[in-house]
Amino acid sequence: MLDYIRDAGEIYRQSFATIRDEADLSRFPEDVARVVVRLIHTCGQVDVADHVAFTDDVVTRAHAALAAGAPVLCDSSMVAAGITAARLPAKNDVISLVADPRAPERAAATGNTRSAAGVELWADRLDGAVVAIGNAPTALFRLLELLDDGVPAPAAVLGGPVGFVGSAQSKDELIARPRSMSYLVVTGRRGGSAMAAAAVNAIASASEGVA
Repeated sequence: MLDYIRDAGEIYRQSFATIRDEADLSRFPEDVARVVVRLIHTCGQVDVADHVAFTDDVVTRAHAALAAGAPVLCDSSMVAAGITAARLPAKNDVISLVADPRAPERAAATGNTRSAAGVELWADRLDGAVVAIGNAPTALFRLLELLDDGVPAPAAVLGGPVGFVGSAQSKDELIARPRSMSYLVVTGRRGGSAMAAAAVNAIASASEGVA
């Protein structure tokens, strides 16, 4: 038999120990550091820690929103699928905006993506929500536009869209003008469904002191 570690608990222990040993987490409050550790664990790249932008209150505020029953609004079905329902503190709704059956027609009418159309369609649930964006820069841009138009703000935005067109710019706009939201995003071109879901899962488990 090949020689490898088979115990799941030991794999997790060694993984998180390695991350904390190799990544520079010194600029993060401890609650945010736990989320960053989860992001790194998801992608295997310790330098992600150098590219995380956040507000100091993001974990406290997002966890409080979840505990109060806020929905988790996701820009893609992949993000929604990655969120562990058992970790959510209030049986929170996890909604894939792009999966809304009205989204294709709305996208065609507005000349935007289905993810952006989904943000519009669920605008009445944005107030105090937790928004997880991992794929579509257009979803983040549209969210920011809606807030500029007076739609009540979510509690927090987590993750950050991945890609080569609009990804970095949408996050730069969020960071420059948060519009009353807390945030934790991976800057630049990186991001993705797994990171967005990992951020939600880590914050949902915040009271357990995970990682």
